[in-house]
Amino acid sequence: MAFSGILSESDIASAIKNAEAAFNYKTFFAQSGLSSKSQAEVKKVFEILDQDKSGFIEEDELKLFLKNFSANARELSDAETKNFLSAGDSDGDGKIGVEEFQALVKA
Repeated sequence: MAFSGILSESDIASAIKNAEAAFNYKTFFAQSGLSSKSQAEVKKVFEILDQDKSGFIEEDELKLFLKNFSANARELSDAETKNFLSAGDSDGDGKIGVEEFQALVKA
């Protein structure tokens, strides 16, 4: 598992199950244990989520956010993706950088 050593599989499974009906990034970060991790650990998670290794998480990568944690998880809806992006994109460039992601996780 890509997140082993950072997040527990049971916490991830619980967070994904709770995101089936509706996705809330704050709830997901708390339930998965991500919000309690160090900045370095959050950066490692960011690097996994940054599928194209561009240094940013773009909208298409956010749409598949849950699938990074479990292949059987659903894609985020367009509305959920846009809400997630706008919450994390503090500089308005249309993508989330590592510092923005760290701030979002810790918010």
